[in-house]
Amino acid sequence: MDKNTLKSSFGKWITPINSKILLEQVEESKQDHYTKKLTTVAYIKLMLLAQLQGFESLEEMSDALIHDQLQKALGFESISKSQLSRKNNEVNPAILSRLFLELVHQIKEIHFKNGKHMPLKIIDSSTLPLNLTNYKWAKFRKTKAGVKLHLRLVFMNNDTVYPEKAVITTAKEHDRNQLEILVDDKEAMYVFDRGYVDYERFDRMMDDGYFFVSRLKKNAVIREVESFSVPEKSTVLSDRMVYIGSTQNRTENVFRLLEVEDTKGNILRLITNRFDLEPDEVSEIYRQRWAIELFFKWLKQHVKIKHFYGMGETAIQNQIYLALIAYCLNVLIQLEMKSKKALLWISRWLKAALWKPAYIWIRKFDNRASP
Repeated sequence: MDKNTLKSSFGKWITPINSKILLEQVEESKQDHYTKKLTTVAYIKLMLLAQLQGFESLEEMSDALIHDQLQKALGFESISKSQLSRKNNEVNPAILSRLFLELVHQIKEIHFKNGKHMPLKIIDSSTLPLNLTNYKWAKFRKTKAGVKLHLRLVFMNNDTVYPEKAVITTAKEHDRNQLEILVDDKEAMYVFDRGYVDYERFDRMMDDGYFFVSRLKKNAVIREVESFSVPEKSTVLSDRMVYIGSTQNRTENVFRLLEVEDTKGNILRLITNRFDLEPDEVSEIYRQRWAIELFFKWLKQHVKIKHFYGMGETAIQNQIYLALIAYCLNVLIQLEMKSKKALLWISRWLKAALWKPAYIWIRKFDNRASP
């Protein structure tokens, strides 16, 4: 983002951030109108460092400025906890949301350049619990508070996935309410779990030309129209054309219902409007839904998304977007280096070489080298 920062591995990591677009947004929103020291750009750099290093508090961020390289990167020698807290609650989350989407756009350009056709997009949500005493605005049960991250994840391959769209709400928001927001691309295949089951929406998706695979609840009523044979030695037990729902609340369209045995011997009922795929292909598509579970697990373990630096809604949203931005920066360096190394190793190497020349970090990406 600037000549001082770019000499370091940290500078290389944040290179994809488009300073021009970011500064234009800051100027338009007058975000830094009365700011002399902690500009929005400096705030983003420091918060991304906090995500990378796993800082526990604003005090720890303040103390980190003892490092002269960080001082050069930010343009000042010290900052107080109160200034950090104020900025964290003042920065408009829309700026960070836009930054996240800009990075997603860069990933997508590389993704489609590699010849990927119909992308697989997985939809799910994760609830981040909060202390009700400090976060009354996020109350969703008598004794609990929390926010929910609704996410659309693009599955590229077993080594690479990336978040494409995010919606942050309080935890009381039902998943089904976000489905239409997260489904907006007719050139994609969507996968989501039974928490999103809605017969009326299934009909609309069918009529509007959106393709999906989901899981039906065990007690769902079905009426069989036609049954097909399934391959021998397949995990697919049955393949049928059905209407879903009771007489009073039934789909208008016919869907495909497959019963599949998972690795634990459980029977899953999968519903889809893809009639052209082999039964095992549908089963495999749904199996990839597990990638979003792993993604949420990665976020909670390796970036700061469980412990928050502020108590206001703005501060919470900003920290979640910064976590997603940090993840995207890791994916972009992985794609740039054409590396098969896991993001965990990429992040560890970066932390070890943070303020050293970028080439020290970059040479670790040689695919012939073992971690």
